[in-house]
Amino acid sequence: MHSPSVNRRRFERFQLPPAYTAIHVRTLDEETFKYDGHTYDISEGGVQFELDYPIEPGTAVAVQIDLPPALMSHTGDVGPGRAVFLFGNIVWLDDSEPGPARMALAITRYARAGDRERLIRVFAGGQLARVAA
Repeated sequence: MHSPSVNRRRFERFQLPPAYTAIHVRTLDEETFKYDGHTYDISEGGVQFELDYPIEPGTAVAVQIDLPPALMSHTGDVGPGRAVFLFGNIVWLDDSEPGPARMALAITRYARAGDRERLIRVFAGGQLARVAA
């Protein structure tokens, strides 16, 4: 008998164009964003991304995600620098293949007032594909 798949995620995930959605990461004991990579998908509660440097699960990090200007046009956010800043914990890491390591973090909090709302406006714009459960 086939059991139906269950989506255990709390928030819907949206696919981002990886080559166009830069992510910058630092551990909390570092003062500057040391690692750069690309974002795969994002939700209100988490982010999947890749970096050239693997970060172990359980590590607390600060993140800057540079949202592509094309996604911001309908939100009223104009001009450069429409990034979202957040804090989270790395929850999984896949560095089994050569090249960049893929990982995910659970968001623990947004760093600035309005960052969560900015992200939700991007989701509401309808330009991003939903990721299958």
